Amino acid sequence: MPLLYEKRGQVAVLTLSRPEARNAWSNDFATGLQQRLPEIEDDKDVRCVVLTGDERGGAFSAGADLKNPRTHTESSVANFIEGLPRRRRSSPIVMISEFAKPIVAAVNGYAIGIGCILTFCCDLIVASERAEWRLPQVALGIIPAQGGALRASRWIGKGQAMRLALGFPLPAEEAYRIGLAQWLVPHADLMTQALQVADHIAGLSPLAARVAKESLNSGLNLPLDDAAHADLYRFMALEMTEDKVEGHRAWRERRKPEFKGR
Repeated sequence: MPLLYEKRGQVAVLTLSRPEARNAWSNDFATGLQQRLPEIEDDKDVRCVVLTGDERGGAFSAGADLKNPRTHTESSVANFIEGLPRRRRSSPIVMISEFAKPIVAAVNGYAIGIGCILTFCCDLIVASERAEWRLPQVALGIIPAQGGALRASRWIGKGQAMRLALGFPLPAEEAYRIGLAQWLVPHADLMTQALQVADHIAGLSPLAARVAKESLNSGLNLPLDDAAHADLYRFMALEMTEDKVEGHRAWRERRKPEFKGR
């Protein structure tokens, strides 16, 4: 299967692997995500995910497979509308953006089209010095799908997102400067840094990490006062967990906490 899976301690590593096509998108990737993400969701030993591209492909993902003549084609408007519910359930954009556990994107090269949008659906981004983001859809007579440019605007603001949407590339150094990437490292250090980030997250209370992600992602769509009010209930629920007791006790005892996800 082109989507490779490896478990490293409490971290799951998912790798987009079509190196012969620079990890260009295929339906096999979507099928792999449909299989692996529920497994990872149910695996209580896994507390964080790293998503990256196969190093042999020289890219995170080169985007849609334009060599396939069926790419970006529809038989009819009616068929498209009727198939929308199924498409949404199987959409990699939805699967990753709505995944409950934190996901770190390790961007090792070009992230183009859908590959670019996928990084916006993750929670943190570690960039290699070779990383570059591109949304080339307008030059192909279409637009970035499923809110691709809008998702970018949540990271970098309207102006920078518009620049991307109109086809201007965003290299790694600038992506780091404007806040798209939270870490920028030499290419050889990419996975080391990404795994350090993931291990840090895995060492946190898994319940609190999940709720923190939920709070931020859902709150982006709400007025600040409403989001803050909703957080009162999340805070109250976490106060009643065993992890909260352990976290406070470990702080007082000056030791590393041992969170159980309870």
